Amino acid sequence: MILSLLVFLPLLGALLLLMIPRDKVAVIRGVALGVAALTCLLSFWLWTHVSSAQTDFQFVEKHLWVPRLNIEYFLGVDTLSIWMVLLTTVLSLVAVINAFGIETRVKEFFIFFLALETAMVGAFLALDLFLFYIFWELTLIPLYFLIGIWGGPRKEYAAIKFFLFTFFGSVFMLVALIAMYFQPGAHTFDFTALSAQAALWPHNFQMWVFWGLFIAFAVKIPAFPFHTWLPLAHVEAPTPISVILAGVLLKMGGYGLIRFGFALAPAAAHEMAHVLGVIAVINIVYGSLCAMAQKDIKRMIAYSSVAHMGYVLLGIAAMNVIGLCGAVSQMVAHGIITGALFLLVGVLYDRTHTRNMDDFGGIGEHMPVYAGCMLFASFASLGLPLLAGFLAEFLCFLGAFQVQGLRLITSIALLGVLFTAAFFLIMLRRVFFSPARKSWDNLPDMNRRELITIIPLLALVLLLGLYPALLLNPLTQAFSGVF
Repeated sequence: MILSLLVFLPLLGALLLLMIPRDKVAVIRGVALGVAALTCLLSFWLWTHVSSAQTDFQFVEKHLWVPRLNIEYFLGVDTLSIWMVLLTTVLSLVAVINAFGIETRVKEFFIFFLALETAMVGAFLALDLFLFYIFWELTLIPLYFLIGIWGGPRKEYAAIKFFLFTFFGSVFMLVALIAMYFQPGAHTFDFTALSAQAALWPHNFQMWVFWGLFIAFAVKIPAFPFHTWLPLAHVEAPTPISVILAGVLLKMGGYGLIRFGFALAPAAAHEMAHVLGVIAVINIVYGSLCAMAQKDIKRMIAYSSVAHMGYVLLGIAAMNVIGLCGAVSQMVAHGIITGALFLLVGVLYDRTHTRNMDDFGGIGEHMPVYAGCMLFASFASLGLPLLAGFLAEFLCFLGAFQVQGLRLITSIALLGVLFTAAFFLIMLRRVFFSPARKSWDNLPDMNRRELITIIPLLALVLLLGLYPALLLNPLTQAFSGVF
């Protein structure tokens, strides 16, 4: 029952909000905060009770749901999924606190947000592929409205583009799921049963399954050339939704590829590893160069996400313990770091109503606390040693370099480290250290609510940088049982 409670607690909170009058704004915010905090605490309890020594799924809940089609309500957790769940609940709590700044249609915002949290957590815990597909698709509906109603000037276009791109990928996933269901001896969507049979499936069939799943996951990652929805969605989305997009939604693609892509098409995945490596390098170099060309800080960070998720794809392409540990570490580190960066951009935009680097200069003198936080988060994102991003990227490169056919690709991908440092340092110089282009004398520094959202994320970045064994030991143990 613990997994069901974790999945549906936010949805119960959304239903509770339906019964509260919309003019009771303080009560609505309090309920949303309480539900998000309780869900986060529950995920921490689960994290402390998941054993990394056990390779099987734990806390399993399995009930027949649609008997005629042999569809099950099947939830389970392991070392991989618990980190994704923890990342989701922590960032959701931070986003709820940040969303206290939302002033219009507050009730509807938190209802959609809590429904989105249920869909995200459910996707990371579902082990019946039909149930996974439902949670995967359910993320689209609240996100469409959260971007389309509370977004920026081009919010409707951004919401529609996000919806269409993701729905396009989901069609390929659905075809792959149906094809697996009708394989001889299958007639189930049970992931554990299908993965046990997958190695015996014909090679051509595995190729079709792999590419059907990969296209769906590639849109979410986002992998080139399915990435074009991301910068627009980030720029137009309100700050708390940008945090969730970068911190959680992109990780659903990486998680799906590791969890389902390899297990359900093992021969095809090994054969296509080099193709994934090429796509990863394109993501890294192209995303970094695009980020360097931006003047809008939020758009720059959005393109940096394309590059950083390329590191994840490179680690996955290595298909060894080091590479996969690096990929998962990068997903966790990127989620925390980029979530903090989007929060910090939101702080500046709330005060100045601009994100153009050329409009700033000398901000560090007037907002020293803010400048310190942005410096810390930027250095973490560019891979400064002793912060979470460094070791994650290093492991992705190390794992890929162990594969003979990926060494040249990995060498090219190293350029991304240089480009990332360049565009972050350029941004810091323009915003904080160049001569002021206008007077910022009355610009207030960060307030208590903003610090409450930022400081825990920066502390986690430092903790995982100084003590990476917290994340790497259980992941190494888990992946060692597979490879």
